Amino acid sequence: MDATGALPQTKLSASNHDFSRSCPRVRSVVSVARRSSVEFQRPDKPRSRELLVVSSSSSANKGMAASGGSYLSGPVLKRNPVGQAFCAASVVGVGPYCEGFVDSHMHVTEEKVGVLLLNLGGPETLNDVQPFLFNLFADPDIIRLPRLFQFLQKPLAKLISVVRAPKSKEGYASIGGGSPLRKITDEQFFFEKTMFQFLRSAFFPLLVLCALLLLPEGNIFRLLRKSLQANGIKMALESKGLTANVYVGMRYWYPFTEEAILQIKKDKITKLVVLPLYPQFSISTTGSSLRVLQNIFSEDAYLSRLPIAVIQSWYQREGYINSMADLIGEELQKFAKPEEVMIFFSAHGVPLTYVEDAGDPYKDQMEECIYLIMQELKARGSYNDHTLAYQSRVGPVQWLKPYTDEVLVELGQKGVKSLLAVPVSFVSEHIETLEEIDMEYKELALESGIENWGRVPALGCTSSFITDLAEAVIEALPSAKSFSTTRSTSEEADHDFLSHAIKMIFGSVLAFILLLSPKVMTAFRNRLF
Repeated sequence: MDATGALPQTKLSASNHDFSRSCPRVRSVVSVARRSSVEFQRPDKPRSRELLVVSSSSSANKGMAASGGSYLSGPVLKRNPVGQAFCAASVVGVGPYCEGFVDSHMHVTEEKVGVLLLNLGGPETLNDVQPFLFNLFADPDIIRLPRLFQFLQKPLAKLISVVRAPKSKEGYASIGGGSPLRKITDEQFFFEKTMFQFLRSAFFPLLVLCALLLLPEGNIFRLLRKSLQANGIKMALESKGLTANVYVGMRYWYPFTEEAILQIKKDKITKLVVLPLYPQFSISTTGSSLRVLQNIFSEDAYLSRLPIAVIQSWYQREGYINSMADLIGEELQKFAKPEEVMIFFSAHGVPLTYVEDAGDPYKDQMEECIYLIMQELKARGSYNDHTLAYQSRVGPVQWLKPYTDEVLVELGQKGVKSLLAVPVSFVSEHIETLEEIDMEYKELALESGIENWGRVPALGCTSSFITDLAEAVIEALPSAKSFSTTRSTSEEADHDFLSHAIKMIFGSVLAFILLLSPKVMTAFRNRLF
């Protein structure tokens, strides 16, 4: 690791996904964030680390490992010096490694494996909405300002959060007053084995009876689901012979990633697998979470020596594809004429500049993901028409097209009568599925002439899905083998004067509109005070 905290450049080789054609420049994996909400002790002396990148598509890479190194399954990322851009390619490469990396305590202590799950996070109460939005928009990977105007990041985030909070609160109120994302994530991956044993005991029926009498209807089903499936990945790993501690780190709300890292240190984990709960990689999701992680790891002596494995994307894994096909097939059978149903994949959008300027592989990975799911459905005898659209856009800039709301209207005008919505980029239910799809888009579809509406549930705790994630963790775990290579001395930087000038002009206009406009300032002042 160099003086800036950035990981060294990797050596690249092509893969079967061939993302490199859309990414002309590939650089070191994740640049370090300039700030962290948790202070860590800075190491006494500089260190370098090994970086090993492997594919996450299958078990073909079993046996490839590095003790004291970092596994990265999926795309390699590229950022410019401002920390604004990623470029992804499915590659295999190795970077430098410090032979003094593993100190004596690593050899004498018992191996303890940890799995860190990364997710977005969401407000759990209506009072959490505004601070959650501030955390979201204060992320430079969500709102990317030119270098000259990065000092406006937090003021702009404050402005947007207070203006958007009332409408967002209405959305969260319609789904029960908060996001279920944290609870579902906990359900997917947490619960000790003793609870599983308790469920089989004589006390469990009594617990259910008490819950039925005391809890609201919606909460009892949530409790039962949690009790029956909360072991998730932990139990799947144990069934495959791996005992691991599982941690949840949310990007924008509790429990924050920093909290999970503190617990990892407290538990003295000796090997760590980082598993973002996003099937496809994007700058704004996995990339943002990994940037925070690298910032923390680079400034802490213990963490910088910890062997880690990062599974960056897993959309092409057979278990994930089969699980999606299973859910789609089940929902298709609920229609009177399943063969006439249009399968409507709705993915969360990203600004177009992320893909065109920053090399974000999200669009390519999403399209490949849809292709693989449809191929699996065809292999099962389902030949339904399908389409892909992108939802949840905000602001005046262009996002990935086509937009979900516009496509729904077009399909209704074309005479489509039966539609099955598939939230393809979401593995847990939250506001984008429960409110945006189930309420807003369903209403729009029915108004546009679509008569039969269905929606595939998020994967959640689906057994085959959880089992496949457990297998991905096992495949990514480093073995005792170590590698040592030399550091690459070349690292590209963006020095396009015209592009930089345009960004400066755009930043000036943006600052004037947002900070000097009387209307905006009045609205901001009224809502803030």
